[in-house]
Amino acid sequence: MYNFMHRMMNMLKEIKNLSMSEARGELTSLPERLSDEREAVAITRRGKPVLALMPWELYESIIETLEILGDEKTRSALKRGIEEIASGKGIPWTKAKRSLA
Repeated sequence: MYNFMHRMMNMLKEIKNLSMSEARGELTSLPERLSDEREAVAITRRGKPVLALMPWELYESIIETLEILGDEKTRSALKRGIEEIASGKGIPWTKAKRSLA
């Protein structure tokens, strides 16, 4: 989760601005551009951001992360899992996969 949040913070620092008129002119090419680069674009009016445009997958991942962070029980379980993996208490994927079958 830290890696995700770190990537998000870096992305927000490097967000590109497009004026409303530039965005209008590039609207049909923005989905490909954004999905290739997995980035968001700030649409500006008179130099101030008024909209954020991003690939749907990025939006969903942000919402999912916020839901996890907002749920104390899930956040605690995630923290415990990360700590267990860091201390070497994790279960190898092949063993976990077998137990689920």
